[in-house]
Amino acid sequence: MKLVQYFTATCVAACLLAPTLVHADDSAYPKRPINLVVPFSAGGPTDAMARVLAQHLGQRLGQQVIVDNRGGAGGSIAAELVARSKADGYTIFFGTTGTMAINPSLYASLRYDPVKDFAPVSLMATTMNVLVVNPQLPVKTLGELVKLAKDRPGELTYGSAGNGSSNHLSGELFRTSAGIQINHIPYKGSAPALVDLLAGRISMMFDTIAQQTQNISAKKVNALAVTGPTRSPLLPNVPTAEEAGLKGFDVTIWYGVLAPKGTPESIVNRLQREIAAVMSTDEMKARMQTDGAQAQTTTPAEFARLINSDIEKWAPVVKNSGATLN
Repeated sequence: MKLVQYFTATCVAACLLAPTLVHADDSAYPKRPINLVVPFSAGGPTDAMARVLAQHLGQRLGQQVIVDNRGGAGGSIAAELVARSKADGYTIFFGTTGTMAINPSLYASLRYDPVKDFAPVSLMATTMNVLVVNPQLPVKTLGELVKLAKDRPGELTYGSAGNGSSNHLSGELFRTSAGIQINHIPYKGSAPALVDLLAGRISMMFDTIAQQTQNISAKKVNALAVTGPTRSPLLPNVPTAEEAGLKGFDVTIWYGVLAPKGTPESIVNRLQREIAAVMSTDEMKARMQTDGAQAQTTTPAEFARLINSDIEKWAPVVKNSGATLN
């Protein structure tokens, strides 16, 4: 009888103590450096955003946040790596609209599920594209461009960084929203597309605002509209596509942090709090604005809803574009 009472008391004590031990372990996070896996190569705009976040996040966490660039397959290689990683908070993902919302419709066989394989942590920033045209094109507004495209169906062209890129799908959404026929010319990156735009070999392209501000100021291209829901502080005189007549047109590109599914909620919440603290500083807000972006954070639940809604939004656009990748 005494033996039974002993074991009963021991089990009760263990059960009462267990949650405290788990919580204490999670609250001690992080105990070592964290890998932030970036789905594109070093030197690009995604890498630049990830690095500035990693530096400030590491300072707040008291541990180094190491940027691990794993480019290839439109970010799918990096996403799959994180999805298969241990869910302990030491391998996290710098996700984008492309990796989390567009790739599921673009790739015929994706080896990760953006909803089932990840625990969203927080949005970090949003940005938008700008529609620019060659100055020789006889248009000054988006409405005039739409009219010209309707008057000359199939004659106008738009360049992109390649099939499935955000500037390609911006063009596809423009084509279907405006009810026009324009031809897509894919390039191996935005730089060669811009070369041909400046030379007049293509009519237009959607590109990041940060890449185009100097060309717009120098009048090498004409800016007709930005793709976000509000005007850009860098281009205050350029209307949104909706203001220019395309109702409901919105191409917002976002960046955020995710962890593997199953990561303890306390770790996810700790990361979310620290990211929110980093992005709320005047320094980070100014840095994002310089890059043509806006610092913006969410709760994990809000980020999950954004991912789901964007998956639904981009699926028909990708299908209508006819773009598929293996």
